[in-house]
Amino acid sequence: MDSLRDVKPIKLIFSIFCLVIILSACNSTAELPRFVQPPEPDGSLSFLVVGDWGRRGSYNQSQVALQMGKIGKDLNIDFLISTGDNFYDDGIISPYDSQFQDSFTNIYTATSLQKPWYNVLGNHDYRGNVYAQLSPILRDLDCRWICLRSYVVNAEIVDIFFVDTTPFVDRYFDEPKDHVYDWRGVLPRNKYLNSLLTDVDVALQESMAKWKIVVGHHTIKSAGHHGNTIELEKQLLPILEANEVDLYINGHDHCLEHISSINSGIQFMTSGGGSKAWKGDVNDWNPQEMRFYYDGQGFMSVYTSEAELRVVFYDGLGHVLHRWSTLKNGVYSDI
Repeated sequence: MDSLRDVKPIKLIFSIFCLVIILSACNSTAELPRFVQPPEPDGSLSFLVVGDWGRRGSYNQSQVALQMGKIGKDLNIDFLISTGDNFYDDGIISPYDSQFQDSFTNIYTATSLQKPWYNVLGNHDYRGNVYAQLSPILRDLDCRWICLRSYVVNAEIVDIFFVDTTPFVDRYFDEPKDHVYDWRGVLPRNKYLNSLLTDVDVALQESMAKWKIVVGHHTIKSAGHHGNTIELEKQLLPILEANEVDLYINGHDHCLEHISSINSGIQFMTSGGGSKAWKGDVNDWNPQEMRFYYDGQGFMSVYTSEAELRVVFYDGLGHVLHRWSTLKNGVYSDI
């Protein structure tokens, strides 16, 4: 069990670290805000990815968090990524909403998880007060929390590009049903999307990293409940392909999934099993592309070094379900 005497020094050190990376973002001259994530002395990085989780511990969220803590300790992770839908069902109403404590701070309590959490917004987050999730007040309440609409994390050998995907989806605007979305800061929509696509393209072109990873909430390719997001296929995917992105990581579908593209080297990874999962909800997919699908709870880990990028999927009990790795020379392997 993590001892209490270990927690306070870690929080003090981490508070200083948070200040450094936030200042790095503010001082960036790039169009997209940038955070600097220091790698390990050998240049490697290890992190966990979880999505669609914020349910006050229910639907096995607490169980997944427990296993994340154990795996995070074993891997000595450097940070975590959330693929969105951070708070169900309708985001948070203010920075002081109890959901933040009940679904985040009081759930992910393991010492190994007291690292930066880089978050994107999901469609359920847009049903609440978006500015609350973007507020610096949340960083004061829990310094792990880092959430912007779109931004870049620079970690020397790997650059990670976080993209705000919810505004791309037409039906949220055309057929919102009884949902109310917070579009402040997004309208006029066409201007927002055109600017975002340009910024992502420029940032990818400027990247000199060995590995390029893009993170968004919505799927591009998926055999899950929501399937492909047509708007992202048309608008974002060509930019990823042109810039030789290695991974696109998303949530939205409540499953774990790995699809290889037959048209490019991009690997599509879904990590949306942070709490409620959809058992049996899977569609047919080209077997040449489908590498792995699991219709249950869980999360994934990513390891990068100068020569290798490695992904491992875990279920809610911490069991390894699927391993995949690639070398920079294009040699792929399901382990």
